[in-house]
Amino acid sequence: MTKHETEIMADEKVPTIEIVREFDAAPERVFRAHVDPELYAQWVGPHSVTTRITRWDARTGGAWAFANDRDGEEIASFYGSFHEVRPHERIVWTFTYEGEPDGVALETLTFEEVEGGRTRLRVLSVVEDFETRDGILSSGMDAGVNEGFDKLDGLLAKGA
Repeated sequence: MTKHETEIMADEKVPTIEIVREFDAAPERVFRAHVDPELYAQWVGPHSVTTRITRWDARTGGAWAFANDRDGEEIASFYGSFHEVRPHERIVWTFTYEGEPDGVALETLTFEEVEGGRTRLRVLSVVEDFETRDGILSSGMDAGVNEGFDKLDGLLAKGA
């Protein structure tokens, strides 16, 4: 299994975060891991937490929610809505941390096929202001993103 680097970039001019990562699996499989709640719960977030899906309707107009638990105790929860779900190509959703309900992000995920049957995932997250964006970046989100994507690599290698 190839270890791919995750790029996390912040634009100087607009309050965005862009995440780019390649996976050794076809777009259909990487997409499925984002919309199937059982798969999503297995890989999202850092190694130190488990994810409990509390609502999941992965369709255009649907909604989602999940909580992260550590040692049996809830430490964070998140929710949002699926604005657009275009199979194997694109997801547009809102993403809100329950502890900061005014800090909603609009995220666009694109699943691009690259040579060798692999996928380049691009996530563009737009937030209200630079303070919110910088707070997200300083929260340790990079560890959660990197560890989560490593777990996703493992699931995909097992055929998920």
